[in-house]
Amino acid sequence: MDLEPGTMDSVRTGPYGQIFRPDNFVFGQSGAGNNWAKGHYTEGAELIDSVLDVVRKEAENCDCLQGFQVCHSLGGGTGSGMGTLLISKIREEYPDRMMLTFSVFPSPKVSDTVVEPYNATLSVHQLVENADECMVLDNEALYDICFRTLKLTTPSFGDLNHLISATMSGVTCCLRFPGQLNSDLRKLAVNLIPFPRLHFFMVGFAPLTSRGSQQYRALTVPELTQQMWDAKNMMCAADPRHGRYLTASAMFRGKMSTKEVDEQMINVQNKNSSYFVEWIPNNVKSSVCDIPPRGLSMASTFIGNSTSIQEMFRRVSEQFTAMFRRKAFLHWYTGEGMDEMEFTEAESNMNDLVSEYQQYQDATADEEEYEDEEEVQADDM
Repeated sequence: MDLEPGTMDSVRTGPYGQIFRPDNFVFGQSGAGNNWAKGHYTEGAELIDSVLDVVRKEAENCDCLQGFQVCHSLGGGTGSGMGTLLISKIREEYPDRMMLTFSVFPSPKVSDTVVEPYNATLSVHQLVENADECMVLDNEALYDICFRTLKLTTPSFGDLNHLISATMSGVTCCLRFPGQLNSDLRKLAVNLIPFPRLHFFMVGFAPLTSRGSQQYRALTVPELTQQMWDAKNMMCAADPRHGRYLTASAMFRGKMSTKEVDEQMINVQNKNSSYFVEWIPNNVKSSVCDIPPRGLSMASTFIGNSTSIQEMFRRVSEQFTAMFRRKAFLHWYTGEGMDEMEFTEAESNMNDLVSEYQQYQDATADEEEYEDEEEVQADDM
């Protein structure tokens, strides 16, 4: 769905145009003009019912609906404003299904629009409440992977999307193919989310190969493991070495022994124990699906719940505050019927999220014991 016809036309006329049902393209004519309020309250609200009709029709065709995957960007108007509107509407109608998002955050150095910090903050405010799992992506990190690892000189959006699609395929492969150790979106959530608000994950994929040059060399489980835990492989501009993993999940695909997978995972945790919180023992879940992606003998997808993801929110928050303090650009939003209060709420919700991540990053396993001792001493007095 989109609020302008142009992008849809290029999909429809592109190589994949025939895959989608023509009546499943839903688009408006006016565009959201990079304005979250237009996507969420005015233009988007007019189009949302026709989107929900399509969603209902597709959901009714499912035997066992696992949940929904929403891909959107948070910097513009449509993906952020209308995307979060769609998520909250689906949430109302299907409260017990999983809601998974692939959210492209504004990049640290490259900015497409001036009002990105506003749009992203208002969106995060929604995602904290209405999504079950958010895969955090950003274009700059994807560009870096294309330059550094894939040695592409001029990466296109097609190359970036190729990376994202590999991850999306990896997350859902257990639903679609048989496997020895199955996982699904719900099991993933149960294993990855220790506290309900902390559901923003960094993702990685291995082996990283550029389009059209899939490697033909044999891969090993240790090689996959090493590449997928590598900080350079993360698809968002947060460095896992600056925080600690609360939990993580590794999904392997291909013919391999589960024993070897388990050994590698234990190995990673032992070698890098300082990067895992010690108050959640065995915090890496692994799953194995028998069918590898096309052109590869084996592959792996990484999903980590790391406290360093707060870097993404912190960056956006600083930019938000700089503009909001001066009420810059605010009239575009209030003109669509928004209230300043909503901005203040979104800002404080995101800042709370950052401090929650920080709190659990600093937490240690023995704090509980200290508290108990203090109580005992107090009783003695």
